[in-house]
Order: sequence, then C-alpha cells, then structure tokens
Amino acid sequence: MSCLNGTDCREGAKRRTALAILALMLAIFLILSVWSFLPSRKQTIPSAVSYGEADAVQGKRVFQAYNCMGCHTIVGNGAYLGPDLTRIYAEAGPAWLAAFLPSAGGWPTQAAVQAQLQNAVVQKEAGATDAQGYLRHYPGAAERIQQRGGQHTLMPNLPLQASEIAGLIAFLKYTSAMDTEGWPPKPREGRRLPAIALAGQAAVQGPASTSGAHEQAAAPAEANSSPVALGRKLVGDLGCVACHASDQKRLVGPGWGGLAGSKVELADGSTVTADDAYLVESIRRPDARIVAGYPPGVMPPYDTLINESDMKAIVAYLRSL
Repeated sequence: MSCLNGTDCREGAKRRTALAILALMLAIFLILSVWSFLPSRKQTIPSAVSYGEADAVQGKRVFQAYNCMGCHTIVGNGAYLGPDLTRIYAEAGPAWLAAFLPSAGGWPTQAAVQAQLQNAVVQKEAGATDAQGYLRHYPGAAERIQQRGGQHTLMPNLPLQASEIAGLIAFLKYTSAMDTEGWPPKPREGRRLPAIALAGQAAVQGPASTSGAHEQAAAPAEANSSPVALGRKLVGDLGCVACHASDQKRLVGPGWGGLAGSKVELADGSTVTADDAYLVESIRRPDARIVAGYPPGVMPPYDTLINESDMKAIVAYLRSL
C-alpha cells in the first residue's frame, strides 16, 4: 500500500505487529486467569483455618449475616463506628473472644477469661491453661481487661449460638493469619497536650478523681460488711452482669430480679423451684438444666472459680433481688 507522495507505509507489517501484541496480551490474560484458580501461593485460605469444629468459611457467613461490617472494618472494608477486627484474634486471643462474643454488651474480666480457659478447645487454641499465662501470651487481652474489664460497651448483645461463636472465632483467626501487607496501618502517636492544658484538665477532674478513690476504698469495706454487698461485688468482678440483669430484663441470660424462690420452666418442659441448690448448680454447671428459651453451651462453668464462701455471698445477693 502506498501513502502520500508514493512512499511505502508498511501497513502490513504494522498490522502484523499490532496483532502480535494483542495475541501476547491475550496469552498473559489467560495465564493469569488460570493461575488465579491454582492452589494458594503460601497465602492463608479460609477453608484451611478452623477453630474446634467450625471453619472460617462458616464464620464468614455468620459475620455477614449479622452485618458486622456495618460497624467494624475488617481487611480494609467496612465502617468505622467500631474497632478494626483484622488482627483481633492475634492480639486478644480465643479465650477473650469466647468471653466477649456471647455477652458483647460488657467487656470481659480476667475471671471471665479464666472461665473460658476451662474449655479444652480454648486451651488448645490459646496454648495456655490459666489466665496469667494467657495474658502474657496475648498482651492485647491484658490491655483490654485492664482498661475496660467489667465496663459496658456500645455493642448490643447478639443472639449468637455456640456454633456461631466458634465460627466467628475461626473467621477472625483466619483474618489474623492473612498477609495483609501492613494493613491496617498503625496509627501515629498524636501530639502531646501543652502542660497548661494538662494542668487545667487535672484541676477540673481533681474532685471527681478524689471521689472515685474514696468510692474504691469504700468498696472493699462495704463488701466485707454483708454477704449481699460481697455478692454484688463478686458478680461484677466475674463479669456476670454482662449477661444477666439485676431486674427481670432478658439479656444474654435470664434476669435475676425475682428469680430466687420462683418457678423456672426448663427446656425439657419440666419446672423447678429456684432454691439455693438450683442457683448454685446453675452457676457451677450451667448446662445441667437449661432454662426454656435459652441455648446451651453459651455460659461457661464457674465450678472451679468460685469457692464456697463466695458462692454463698452470690446466692445471698440473688435472693436480695
């Protein structure tokens, strides 16, 4: 083919070059497409991660079913109302998660974590049998317990079954094992407040802090004054109030208001009187007699965590309600 002024445009060669480049791009696309279906290249895959009898695929379905990403970010996706969950398993560990997820309205205490460590699956996953060893292995859990343990959260208590909780922990274990190449980034430390601002803040908070110290000092004295006061303190320290209300309100578990001495309908259709023996059994072995309308396997047993004198104080407090 000739171009302007009779020069040779080499149109055929150019067309062949363009077709060759197109064929090369198509070959690269096909190779990459086939490669994407090959087994993972040393990257963690959800089907290979499990927690007990649950796997990460099951947990992802639970995570999506409860729309957790409406509040939380995970692997760069989601909202920012709640904390990022990508690395929470690696930071806080399975026992803290097992204590938190059934009663998310309250932050777990050390006693609640110790209660979860009685479970053989949790022990195996955590690599620890006692709370002290666990908190050394998972400093994120120690920090959370120290700063927030026993306090209320902004998260609602979700009606999670035991299998759903295990699936969620498996899914969070999977995200912690992923190579996210540095995501989420660690926040940079903010600027320090000027000394004058700190002094002013201390002046404002001074009376409140003093009052708080007096209240903390008075708490042990009040707890020693009567079994009811001691029982009230114990249920707070053990994290029981994250799942049970002091009135008849239903949370994760039944409300305590008016429970002692009442008739309780069980899941098997029978009825039992909530006397002292029943209350003690329900604390030490909560799955022995399940209350109607509540799933089994959610509350851990407190058999080895509460001695006889403390148990009497807790029962006295329940009777007072």
